[in-house]
Amino acid sequence: MHHESDRTGPHLGPAEFERLGAEALRWITNYLDRAETLPVAAQVEPGDIRRSFPATPPETGTSLDDLFEVMDEKVVPGLTHWQSPNWFAYFPCNHSFPSILGEMLAAGLGTQGMIWATSPACTELESLMMDWALDAFGLPDRFRTGARDGDGSSDCIGGGVIQDTASSATFCALLAARERATDGVAGRDGVSACPPLVAYTSEHAHSSVEKACGMAGLGRANLRLVPSDPETLAMRPDELERLMDEDAAAGRIPFYVCTTCGTTSSGAIDDTAAISEITRKHGAWLHLDGAMFGVAAICPEFRWVLAGAEHCDSVCVNPHKWLFTNFDCDLFWVADRQALTRALGIMPEYLRNAPSESGKVIDYRDWQVPLGRRFRALKLWLVFRHYGLEGLRTALREHIAIAQEFADMIDADPDWIRCAPSPLSLICIRHRDGDERTQAVLEAINASGEALLSHTKFDDHYVIRVSIGQTRTRLEHVHKLFELLGMHGHG
Repeated sequence: MHHESDRTGPHLGPAEFERLGAEALRWITNYLDRAETLPVAAQVEPGDIRRSFPATPPETGTSLDDLFEVMDEKVVPGLTHWQSPNWFAYFPCNHSFPSILGEMLAAGLGTQGMIWATSPACTELESLMMDWALDAFGLPDRFRTGARDGDGSSDCIGGGVIQDTASSATFCALLAARERATDGVAGRDGVSACPPLVAYTSEHAHSSVEKACGMAGLGRANLRLVPSDPETLAMRPDELERLMDEDAAAGRIPFYVCTTCGTTSSGAIDDTAAISEITRKHGAWLHLDGAMFGVAAICPEFRWVLAGAEHCDSVCVNPHKWLFTNFDCDLFWVADRQALTRALGIMPEYLRNAPSESGKVIDYRDWQVPLGRRFRALKLWLVFRHYGLEGLRTALREHIAIAQEFADMIDADPDWIRCAPSPLSLICIRHRDGDERTQAVLEAINASGEALLSHTKFDDHYVIRVSIGQTRTRLEHVHKLFELLGMHGHG
């Protein structure tokens, strides 16, 4: 129940907020309904959107009654429509109505969950969701909140946290690995106080690994990009072993290896189980970046994508890519939370409190780079509640089936070559006439506004990536894309 007055001083009153909020819901629903009819790529030039708004802020506040007209006239034309069913670029970044509701509730509650004491529900629902997700993806109990390794004799206690993105998970895993490898010396006295530390990942891994090495002070020169298999495009374990042995023999410390379940360029899936045998020999931290395809493990028949996770020190997957959960939401588990919290934890006097000092609660501020944190668990909870595991599996299976049909269509077309394995929802293709024709087709389709594609390069070829997984993408949208490829690529 709210007061009748529309304003309290300068603030928006509850009645006006309720009215505008109802309009906002209608506007969002209408936008998603018509997203398919809009040009997928923004049809503007640099600076157009900025120039359409006043150059300075208003001195006096005005009514928000024209808010949605302004959105339609000035904001929507400058959007690239990630929620269009004709979106095939980069990665899906899909969402759903339950997830949107979760975002609304989180915004309305306005909690700051930096420590347990500042919002116990924020922390405890998050730890529960991490355990729900662990069960959903078939991950081992060593990552369960509060669980212990083996028979319980170890003091290695695992757990999970929702990060913003996999880039943060990669960085946090690397910092935890550095902490463990140097017994805290690097974090306390600096990297220069330690023998040279060396990290390893596939030549096709995400750029966040290289960025993390730079931010951690290791230097990008101390990241080894391991050659990939020419057929699977996955990291070669034998090459990793050779590089790690060479560095160890030279007095360097091989301390961190990042494998990938779905590399950005090609969707390659590294053999994490085989690689774990090599990392154990050197005592290196093994992080599995499952941002792209890790969520496929929710389907028992695709659980193989996270094979080897039981040997990892940390794992992450991204519901905000392909599990109908609004950006941002990365699930990050560690087998030894102590290495992570030693690397990131600090306790100023102004945050001291009895629950934290009791050791009975989790303070997630020690599991991430920033102090503050949003109530991200709400949207994940509502996605699980609405769909259930079977509903999520059905949706992912449909996307994978559509992608496999598209791959078959490409294989049967004389103009196109599928140039990487396509076990899930990413298909990489190039035109038989070469790079210039491939690039010209991509640019023509993107300029038309009828679909959006992105590209990469491997084996010195320009390659179109077709990423299938947007919430509303159906078989007819993929058929339409195939027609566009034929229209621009034939002749």
